[in-house]
Parts: sequence; structure tokens; C-alpha cells
Amino acid sequence: MAEQNEPIHIEDDDARAAHTTGYMRYVLGIGLLIAIVAMSIVWIIPALSS
Repeated sequence: MAEQNEPIHIEDDDARAAHTTGYMRYVLGIGLLIAIVAMSIVWIIPALSS
């Protein structure tokens, strides 16, 4: 057990109970791209038909 005034050091993987793979940036990027394309289609198609 740690002393009262001694700092506790925990590795990142242990603190999160997972490991960092880096895939989330691709998921967020693809989701952002899909959202931009969908919003553009929703805006452009009515603008062309009026």
C-alpha cells in the first residue's frame, strides 16, 4: 500500500482498462465526412429544384 503523501503512478492502459489503437480518429473522420455530404445533399437538391 502507498504512503499517505506518496504519489500514485498508474500506466495509461491500466487506468483506462484498454489500449489505444488510433482507430477512433478514422471513425470520427468518416462520420464527419458522411455528415457533410448528407447536409450538402439536403441543401443542394432543394436549391436546384426551385
